[in-house]
Parts: sequence; structure tokens; C-alpha cells
Amino acid sequence: MSRESLLVVSAHVGDFVWRAGGAIALYAERGHEVTVVCLAYGERGESARYWRQGMDLKQVKEARHAEAEAAAAVLGADLRAFDADDYPLEETPELLERLVGLYREVRPSIVLTHTERDPWNRDHETAHSIATKARIVAQAAGHDPATEVIGAPPVFLFEPHQTEYSGFMPDVLLDITEVWEQKLEAMQCMEGQQHLWDYYTDVAIRRGVQARRNSGPNLGLVTETKAEAYQRVYPQVATELS
Repeated sequence: MSRESLLVVSAHVGDFVWRAGGAIALYAERGHEVTVVCLAYGERGESARYWRQGMDLKQVKEARHAEAEAAAAVLGADLRAFDADDYPLEETPELLERLVGLYREVRPSIVLTHTERDPWNRDHETAHSIATKARIVAQAAGHDPATEVIGAPPVFLFEPHQTEYSGFMPDVLLDITEVWEQKLEAMQCMEGQQHLWDYYTDVAIRRGVQARRNSGPNLGLVTETKAEAYQRVYPQVATELS
């Protein structure tokens, strides 16, 4: 089995867990390298529970970092926290350059990130922009010639919270049944957003039903199938149709 490198670019600490936790756990379990970068902690916009407890900004960030570290450990990923501000998350030359450097460091075979559109959370759109721009810059021979350019890793967009408002059209349903308990445990590490535990359990069940209906008899998916949905950005290159 060839060793692949999966890079997940997440706007906030919870996003990689809800939307791609299954993919992360699958790749890590199969011996591949998985790196998760959280551009921001979601300390302002996605940590209401901690603010209601009377925490200050430093304490909220520390709590969210601890959650992300615990979740990444459960899933088998290496966590990189960039600690950019959120709500709004701003694309800056410094943030882009830092992500370009990470692309060249981890040399991903596959990239997972947010959708281009997400009117319910503009930080997610910014993360998509930074992730896709950094991929292109990391391919440029004239950018930081002292480091080696990357290839052209395929980019998959994970499912947004409100799919119908984000133009999300999944063309990949990933069976995550074998690692579902790990994803659930990782979700339960995100104590600041407990209201999403059941929501994303329901999403996994619904996508699992769709996966079974679309798989035919060959994959042998079970009634309890859990799945995650993804949308490709670039065409799949193949020598045959499958």
C-alpha cells in the first residue's frame, strides 16, 4: 500500500471533526499521514457555551485548543493550529504564506476543505479561498525556490451545515462505518458545541442510507452504514470509468 498524505484545511476547530472526521480516521487507520490545520479556534463565533460560563478570550482559546488536540488524537491526525482571528476570518498575505509552507512541508496527496459558498458562515468561504490559493501557489516553481514544489493533489469539499444554501452537490459518498465510533468520540471532545453532536450523527446516518442505495450489491454496505459526503473541485483522472 502506498503511503498517502491527507491535508485538511479547517476554518475553526470543530469543522474538521463534524465534516471530515470519518475520512481522517480512515486514512490514519490505514497508515497514511494526516495533517489538520485549523486556521482559527472559532473563539468568537463558535464558543458561546464558554462565553456564557464567564471565560475570557484567552481561556476560550485554550479550551478550544484542548478540544481540537483531543479530537485530533482520537482520529489519528497531526494538529496545526494557526490561531488567526475568527468572525471574521480574514485572508492575509501572512496567513496564505504560512499555509503554502505547510503544503510544501506535508506534500498532500489529497486536500479536504470547505465549500466555496457558505452564506451561513463566511469564515468557511475564506478558508476555501485560502486553501485553494495556497495549493496553487505551492505548485509555482518561482515561489520560494529553496523549497520543492508540490504536485496537483485533488481537492474534495466537505459538507457544509446548510447544503441547500451553499450549492453543495456531493459526487462522493465515503463509507465511514468502520471508524464511526472514533468519529463519534471525536465529536464528543467538542464540548463547546454539544448541540452539534446529534445533528452530525443524523447527517452520517442519512448519508449512509444514500450510500447504500447508490452502491449496488457489490460493496455489501450494512443497514448501519454511516457516510460522509464530498464534492470534487477538479476532474478525476482515470484510465477507465468506474
